[in-house]
Amino acid sequence: MASFALDPEQLKWCAQVRDWAAERLRPLAEVGEPGRVNRPLLAALGELGLLARLFPGTALELCLLRESLARECTEAETALALQGLGAHPLLESPQLAARWIPRVVSGEAVAAFALTEPGAGSDAAALELAAEPAPGGWRLTGEKCWISNAPEADVYTVFARTTPGAGARGVTAFAVPADRPGLGGERLDMLSPHPIGRLRFDAVPVGEQDVIGEVDRGFRVAMTTLNRFRPSVGAFAVGMAQAALDAAAAHAASRTAFGAPLKELQAVSHTLAEVATRTEAARLLVYAAAEAYDSGAAWTARSSAMAKLFATETAQYAVDAAVQIHGARALERGHLLEHLYREVRAPRIYEGATEVQRSIIAKELFA
Repeated sequence: MASFALDPEQLKWCAQVRDWAAERLRPLAEVGEPGRVNRPLLAALGELGLLARLFPGTALELCLLRESLARECTEAETALALQGLGAHPLLESPQLAARWIPRVVSGEAVAAFALTEPGAGSDAAALELAAEPAPGGWRLTGEKCWISNAPEADVYTVFARTTPGAGARGVTAFAVPADRPGLGGERLDMLSPHPIGRLRFDAVPVGEQDVIGEVDRGFRVAMTTLNRFRPSVGAFAVGMAQAALDAAAAHAASRTAFGAPLKELQAVSHTLAEVATRTEAARLLVYAAAEAYDSGAAWTARSSAMAKLFATETAQYAVDAAVQIHGARALERGHLLEHLYREVRAPRIYEGATEVQRSIIAKELFA
């Protein structure tokens, strides 16, 4: 097992990313419309060279980037992560990568990862979006739901069933431009402020040139992408946990109650100690999972599941504790902790819910 202390250059780079997030990205996020794709924010991420870090980049670099952004601007973090998630599968096809990756890296084109359906979430192999044979390729018919960046993305990585009744073996991944006839959708009003929507496919035409990877092997494309990004979801969570801890510690040091700073109350100081310990443990699990992925270690699946499980649950605990220490002011619209309270819930569900991560870990124990 490796040491997870960051070297001086990594620490310097993380500090630079936090500065960019606070000074250049947060102002753009604050004027963006909640629930809509923020294209000026994406353009800024491109100008700073941060989107280019996604392709190819290491898993550890991705985790450091997401954690650093999340500490200062969760909107920038999520905008970057969604570009990576939506476009990473395109690397499987040199032709599709050449067409889309430069535009994604510049922030010009918005990408989306369209896997989840109303009846297929954690059990992704149960998806039903039909790819029916047609002259020159297939026609996609069905629905995708809770898709980030939908319906405003420029290109969707779409997973559809090309072989009925074949489970995970009958799924194909397609790159579907937003202007294809028959493709529509609408925004969904969700708890988090990010763009999330529903997509409807009414005989949307796709051809061989749109296939990502191989026909009927799209489930592997989906899992490869999710395995790469799963540790970095934990990094996003660690960034939020650290932001909540920083806010709570500053408040406890400055706010007076019962004749003394809040930090002098053992109930408060012990809560902060618990948050700090869990946050550091989550950070180390995330770094360990990223290094396992980068080295191709046999324990990568278990390590990634542990990192996502513990980090997202820790972030929920940290934000809730920080709200409790602040009191009512933390629930005012626009307060940092009110924002984090809405942000922190979803990562425990997407890219494999907490319960799915526990199942993965348990399976690995008995392998």
